[in-house]
Amino acid sequence: MAEIKGFLKYKRKKTGYRPIEQRITDFREVELTLTPDDIIQQAARCMDCGIPFCHGVGCPLGSNIPEFNDMIYKGQWQKACELLHSTNNFPEITARVCPAPCETACTLAINDEPVLIRHIEFQIVEKGFDQGWIKPITAKEKTGKKVAIIGSGPAGLAAAQQLARDGHSVVVFEKDEKIGGLLRYGIPDFKLEKHIIDRRLAQLAAEGVEFQTGVEVGKDISAHYLKKMFDYICLTMGAGEPRDLAVTGRGYENVIFAWDYLTQQNKICAGEKNDGKPISAKDKTVVVIGGGDTGSDCVGTTRRQGAKKIYQLEILPKPPDSRPPDTPWPMWPRIMRTSSSHEEGCERIWGVKTTKLSGAETNVSELHGCQVEWIKTPRGWNIREIEGTGFSIKADLVILAMGFLHIKHEGLVKSLQLKLDENGNIAINDFQSSDPAVFAAGDSVLGASLVVKAIDGGRKAADRIDKWLMDRN
Repeated sequence: MAEIKGFLKYKRKKTGYRPIEQRITDFREVELTLTPDDIIQQAARCMDCGIPFCHGVGCPLGSNIPEFNDMIYKGQWQKACELLHSTNNFPEITARVCPAPCETACTLAINDEPVLIRHIEFQIVEKGFDQGWIKPITAKEKTGKKVAIIGSGPAGLAAAQQLARDGHSVVVFEKDEKIGGLLRYGIPDFKLEKHIIDRRLAQLAAEGVEFQTGVEVGKDISAHYLKKMFDYICLTMGAGEPRDLAVTGRGYENVIFAWDYLTQQNKICAGEKNDGKPISAKDKTVVVIGGGDTGSDCVGTTRRQGAKKIYQLEILPKPPDSRPPDTPWPMWPRIMRTSSSHEEGCERIWGVKTTKLSGAETNVSELHGCQVEWIKTPRGWNIREIEGTGFSIKADLVILAMGFLHIKHEGLVKSLQLKLDENGNIAINDFQSSDPAVFAAGDSVLGASLVVKAIDGGRKAADRIDKWLMDRN
């Protein structure tokens, strides 16, 4: 590396966020950027560690992190941009929304703060767009083969781009009005503004990818039609079946899924037409059930809508502040994390379970719950309600952000008669489903997971499809 002892000379410098009183008045991105000089110093912290766990273990895409850090230190930004794109189709996305498992696997993280990998990646790709280095890469010749991609989230778009560059004709089908799937409708603008997606979609279109929106495959067009018109199909619809709350009172109108809530606000921000009754947290007491990233996104959204009071409930116990023995380096650590949305104001309650929702007529007005403890048994963990810990919270809006179970089975998956695994995801063998003409990738096979894993799955599925297409010549 260029500066062998840079990790001793420089400390990690955080990017920070826009002031709370400013950012909660809009839906623009909240994270700030460092200066070019700061970035060079942060890149200099990358040590010559011999075995870089950051990309060997931490990054599912296997990004060449030490190499692009070295290039940045030497001022070779364009080369770094090319190297970054050699493993990652959408680094501008992962640089904004990935939790950066590469950083927790950084060798420095053993006893120091890790290299600022995610923000260095952000700076590289943004400079690439600013300088015009990121251009369409078109195939030298067309193969005459056709592939249908169902779903336009990160896995589908990555697969589409790789296949188009291989020379195949690719059509991406999306049931919503615009392309982007989870990226467009599930992630708030304050984390990912949608012009970032549109900028990359222009590149895909120039490379020959065709987009058909407002088309629900399995309903608007049949699986039979797809198999007749295309050589192969790749399913990347994501894990669309949300985990529900099985308690008395679940049926109240103001008890909603996080996906529905976030989607509606994203459509409002984009000026898209909204279906259904408008949902607003203005002047309301909101309870978000689920302590993960989706729950955090709901907290930030309700804050911007003007919620009076926000609670976030999590059934798991509060994590420790430092890495515990059960998640040693370089594993993803089970530690306490506070997002920018949490900083904007909410009360987080850990180790609790919702037992009942009560209200009048069609609306919930109160949530009832209790504290729980987790008991380890030979067969796994059991939850036990703690006697005498019952509580209630006044609630005008309850948002269910407890994650997703698996891909939706009704419709296309059922009509294709695909085999499912024990978790309800599409069962695959080297990304090929039980139907040889149908491949699958992303959350359709993983269940709800990381954007970076979805991109990796899309790339690998495209590689397998390309091999099958070429072997048929």
